[in-house]
Parts: sequence; structure tokens; C-alpha cells
Amino acid sequence: MRKIVIQDDIFSLFPDFFRGIIVVHGLTNHPSLKRVRKLLKKAIDAQRDVNMENDERLNAWDDAHRKFGSNPNKFPPSIKSLIKRVRKNPALPYINSAVALFNLISLKYCLPCGGDDIDRVQGDCVLGLADGTESFLALGSDKMETPKEGEVIYFDSETKNVMCRRWNWRNGDATKIEVTTQQIVINIDSLPPQTPEVAVQARDELAELLKVHCDARLFTDSLHARKRELILDE
Repeated sequence: MRKIVIQDDIFSLFPDFFRGIIVVHGLTNHPSLKRVRKLLKKAIDAQRDVNMENDERLNAWDDAHRKFGSNPNKFPPSIKSLIKRVRKNPALPYINSAVALFNLISLKYCLPCGGDDIDRVQGDCVLGLADGTESFLALGSDKMETPKEGEVIYFDSETKNVMCRRWNWRNGDATKIEVTTQQIVINIDSLPPQTPEVAVQARDELAELLKVHCDARLFTDSLHARKRELILDE
């Protein structure tokens, strides 16, 4: 029985970390939907008012990356990269409808949000610290990498394949979401000053959007210091 696991080391470093989770066991992942494009554009347009230099929500992720030894200026957290990207060019690529909805929620709530095709995962989905033996192939790359020991990574416990490096810096290619994807684990992460309540609100809104626009069959849950594991399979 596979699980989603957050290792104790993460909570030792970040005791108030909260992860909202959506587990999708079936969906129709349209390559494009006009109604989703409209919703995404609205979320992109709203980012014009964000002051990135003084936004405590973004600064919290910079601080978190520094805490495990990563330079957020060289390897920026995903939410910061996403906001910078749409402010520079609002024509965000539309990969597929599920990914578009992830981006919409990330932008609306200023929270890192990502997902993986769990049909391509053999073991548990684990958020923890690298021991230096894991392997990573970045999305769209052909160069294999090895994370540094102590880096926060999200990985397959069976294969040691890394699904995301530096917590939320870069996604791996092996578990990317495609139009044929049927099963997904979606993570929505929060650190103070963002509250668990905001993460839950973002999670529940995304779950509803996936049901409405992708006919998704899913369940929601969360992980935190008092609950560090979740059974993944039905």
C-alpha cells in the first residue's frame, strides 16, 4: 500500500509546515479549454498588484530555501518564478487543463502547487532530505543530476527518483502531467505567514475546479506535524 510521507526532518526544520493534498483517481485532462483559459487569465492579471520585494508570503519561501542551504536567487521557489514569469509575459504556456488549474490556484493564493503522475511512481511519495544517492532528470532535460545531501526533495522511495528538487524549485520529467494522465497527487504547500486555513481553501477550490472542468474523481486530505503520512491508493 503506497503512501504520501513527510519525513520528520522536514518538521524539525519547519514545524509549522502544512501540505494540502488532492489525490485524483481519474480525470479527463483536456489539452485546452476556453473557460479555463479565461480563469487563468484573470489570475494572471491580478498579479500586477503584487509587490514581490515586500511580500512576506514569498519571502517565507526564500527563507525556507536558505535554511536547507539553497540560494533562492539562483534557484528560486516555484511560486516566485511563476509570478515573475507572468508579470514579464502574461502569455503563460497552456500545457494542459490540469496544469493550468494548478497555476491558477498558485497565482490566486500565492502558494506553491504542483502535481505528479502517480502511475509512474513505484514506492511512497516522500518529502524529505536527500542523502546524495537519489537521481533527478529535470523536466525537458536529458542530463541526470544528483541532489546534494541535505537538500529538500520530493522522491519515489522505491526508485530514488526525484520528482522535485529544492522542495519546489524544479519538477522532474518522469512524473510530468500529460493529457493521458489519469492519477495525480497534487500538493499545495504553506508556511507562515500563510495559514493552514488558506491552504485548505486553495486545495478545496482546486478540487472543485478539477471536478467541474476535468470530470475528476478525487479525495482531499492534508499533512502536518501531527499527521505525517497518508495512504495513497484506493
